[in-house]
Amino acid sequence: MELIISNASDKPIYEQISSQIKSAVLAGELEPGSALPSIRALANDLHVSVITTKRAYSDLEALGFIETRQGKGSFVSSGNLELLREERLRQVEDLLQQAIDGADAAGVTLNDLHDMLDTLAES
Repeated sequence: MELIISNASDKPIYEQISSQIKSAVLAGELEPGSALPSIRALANDLHVSVITTKRAYSDLEALGFIETRQGKGSFVSSGNLELLREERLRQVEDLLQQAIDGADAAGVTLNDLHDMLDTLAES
């Protein structure tokens, strides 16, 4: 897993870390049960504070994406597949809303948008 941190981003570093790990889990790049780097190792790799990586892991754990086992490390959560499905559905809804907004701005009717979606789904 490769994480990219941007100092130019308006997002805090802990949020950049957690959103990239979350995206990797949702995309299936990180399978349930997969071990994550230790907080200290990730901090060293990214050249950031241990406190920053601890915050990212804490946020991910609070959302149910990872679980931390004392003395063993942090792992992708395997027991919360419904949560992952809901998160994926929310992302799809966000993308569809963007498509609706873009279509509206371009003067595309809802029926034309449906036709475009059907055509894309068939290909």
